[in-house]
Amino acid sequence: MRICNIVHPTKGQSDVRIRDGHIAEISPHLTATDDEPALDGQGMLLLPGFVDAHTHLDKTLLGLPWHPHAAGPSVPDRIRYERETLRTLAIDPRNQSKHLLRHMLARGTTSIRTHVDIVPEIGLRHFHDVAQTRAECQDIMDVQIVAFPQLGVMQAPGTVELLREALRSGAEVVGGLDPISIDRDPRGQLDAVFALADEFGAEVDIHLHDRGEIGGITIDMIAERTAALGLHGRVTVSHAFCLGDVEPARQLQLIGTLARWNIAIMTHGPSAGIPSPPVRRLHEAGVRVFCGSDGVRDSWGPLNTGDMLERAFIVSYLNGFRDDAGLEMALRMATYAGAEVLGLKDYGIEVGCCADLVLVPVENRPEAVVAHPVREVVVKRGNVVARHGKCIV
Repeated sequence: MRICNIVHPTKGQSDVRIRDGHIAEISPHLTATDDEPALDGQGMLLLPGFVDAHTHLDKTLLGLPWHPHAAGPSVPDRIRYERETLRTLAIDPRNQSKHLLRHMLARGTTSIRTHVDIVPEIGLRHFHDVAQTRAECQDIMDVQIVAFPQLGVMQAPGTVELLREALRSGAEVVGGLDPISIDRDPRGQLDAVFALADEFGAEVDIHLHDRGEIGGITIDMIAERTAALGLHGRVTVSHAFCLGDVEPARQLQLIGTLARWNIAIMTHGPSAGIPSPPVRRLHEAGVRVFCGSDGVRDSWGPLNTGDMLERAFIVSYLNGFRDDAGLEMALRMATYAGAEVLGLKDYGIEVGCCADLVLVPVENRPEAVVAHPVREVVVKRGNVVARHGKCIV
């Protein structure tokens, strides 16, 4: 396939030739070959497929009748309300995960890291359903699964063995959740999670909602285990609200620790006055920072849309990015930074890269973030999978 008349972010007006699912040529003018399908890019901006590196495919309510949001303010409140909602609505994780995956694909996301609930009351049902969705949709989306202990690890007997079985069955990442406030046993949870990562050669991605020094202490404990097991570059702290509300000197110390052990930070751009990690400061210190949708139209809240360009806009807005460099940083969080965390090979928009591409009707990358318009064309491994904001596969 040949995509004509696009704007490459660094090469300007270009044509792109795709062979065997990869970018074969980029040039201002490519000569047509026999029987080669052509797509007119109409002067649109070419971007790599977006990476939603933190979401929860298995629990979305998207596509179902409207369910009133009534979750309480705290994390335990929301967990309790979520369990009740999932039981009451009898959510089918396979159908819901497939519906959300296609919704995200239509908005230009071509790779996902999804945290899937592993809790004793449901066992591995959510995991197996999402794994089936992954297998059925492997041609249109790359999906990485985190075995996520939504009820904690130590306070939910049987969870460690369930996490082990999920890792045996194909989960690539082992998760955790607020080791202090949820489990009230940070050593127990983190020792168990990191032992599983060591046993299976898995990565680690810990949800950390705890603020202030409680969160800071947790980051220190995560870093100790990262260093001890040599897991540099294979550990993520998701949310990390504490980085936005500890004292300046402590923030600087924690950022230094993250940089030293190459621990990544995920932020989805929290709302309602919840402190946000200082994205620019982390980036300047060499900490890998990326973003994701988090829960999309789920029982925790109805506002996340599964649109990664919109997510980059939200991150920019909350961090006060008015300059082009800041806007491009936010876009990188939704593309290259997430791809690096997921270990995607051949990612990008250069010759040799996998042809996961998005065409956006804007002039440049900062405008893509600010306007976040409908994605006109989405390409996965060289095949058109969405047009005009609609999935066509």
